[in-house]
Amino acid sequence: MTHGEGPELDLLIAGGGPAGLATALYAARAGLRTAVLEPRDGPIDKACGEGLMPRAVRALRELGVPLEGHPIRGIRYLDGAQSVDAPFRHGPGMGVRRTVLHGALREAVQGAGVKIIPERANNVSLGDSCVVVDGRAARYLAIADGLHSPLRRSLGLERVTATGPRSRWGTRQHVAMAPWTDLVEVHWAEQSEAYVTPVGPNLVGIAVLSSVRAPFAQQLAAFPALRARVGEAADASSVRGAGPFRQRTSARVLGRALLVGDASGYVDALTGEGIAVALHCARALVDCVAADDPEAYQRRWLSASRRYRVLTSSLLWARHQPLLARRIVPMSARLPRVFGAAVQQLAS
Repeated sequence: MTHGEGPELDLLIAGGGPAGLATALYAARAGLRTAVLEPRDGPIDKACGEGLMPRAVRALRELGVPLEGHPIRGIRYLDGAQSVDAPFRHGPGMGVRRTVLHGALREAVQGAGVKIIPERANNVSLGDSCVVVDGRAARYLAIADGLHSPLRRSLGLERVTATGPRSRWGTRQHVAMAPWTDLVEVHWAEQSEAYVTPVGPNLVGIAVLSSVRAPFAQQLAAFPALRARVGEAADASSVRGAGPFRQRTSARVLGRALLVGDASGYVDALTGEGIAVALHCARALVDCVAADDPEAYQRRWLSASRRYRVLTSSLLWARHQPLLARRIVPMSARLPRVFGAAVQQLAS
């Protein structure tokens, strides 16, 4: 790519979480002059399930990001009375502590020569030939400032979603104990699910997604079998929360500003595809910037996220139907091939 007169940067990225850092790595690989704005120092933690699907593992390795964690062989659904397993057919996933993943991404970005500027993006001015963020100009801006993106809101790209009985939140904590399985276990209760992910030889993450806001200990009480399994294991991290999950956007492109990661819109964490989808969209964003065709990103984003949106929305709809919700695990156990096929959709 040749650079004429204009800003020193081709791409400025607002937000140094996994989506923003992955965008920076793809941009560096494409030869774009790139910088990241991120005020937080060091590895950033977040309430998430920490299970990377196989396609996310493959994408991160292709980017040269080393992964340390616990291999994941597949997914298991349980509801106390029944369970069903489905192994990944095309390589393992991996349980990776969020701080470990973020640290590896940050080190890879710095190793690629991309500068991480310890500042927060506040004021964005869109021009015909560049974007100016707090006095710093770039040809394009990637907005990756998270689920409740302030920049998305300031640019008028947020569609207000009212909270209500179908709103969902997540809480997460780790316990110090040896993993009892190499699967991600999804325990189902009436109004919530608990996602159990092995992330190390003596570390297990438990994330609860629920339509009820309550302390983590109270949430865990809805899963007596899981609570008994954990027993008196010591807490290995503080409780973190996130939500409400559902975030809608009116568009993913506004002039030379493009949304990526959770900032671009989010359905739910139910299927665990967040990182995989963010990586796919980050690559699409960089392709469009390199081609000087930002409008193409809207189409690429829709294509890259379609499977996640359809699968997650469908399962979430069933989750909100009381009669159907109670049948999710029994039906999966009765139709293991169908369950296995759905898991492969998540994994591939």
